[in-house]
Amino acid sequence: QELMDIDIKSKPSRPPWYERHVQPCMAELLGSALFIFLGCLSVVEDSGGTERLQPALAHGLALGITVAILGDI
Repeated sequence: QELMDIDIKSKPSRPPWYERHVQPCMAELLGSALFIFLGCLSVVEDSGGTERLQPALAHGLALGITVAILGDI
C-alpha cells in the first residue's frame, strides 16, 4: 500500500511595508538620480572631439549600472 504524501502549501506571507512601499521608491529615486546626474555631467564635461559619443556612453553605462544594482528590487 502506498502512502500519499500531501504537501501543504502555506500561503506566502506578505513582505513588510518597507519592502512593498519604501524600498521601490528609494530604488527609483537613486536610479533616476544616477542616470540624470551622470548624463548631465557627461554633457557638461564634453571635450571637443567626442561629439555625441560621450553622453551616449555615459547614459548607457549609468542605465546598465542602475539595472545591475537595483534590478532585483
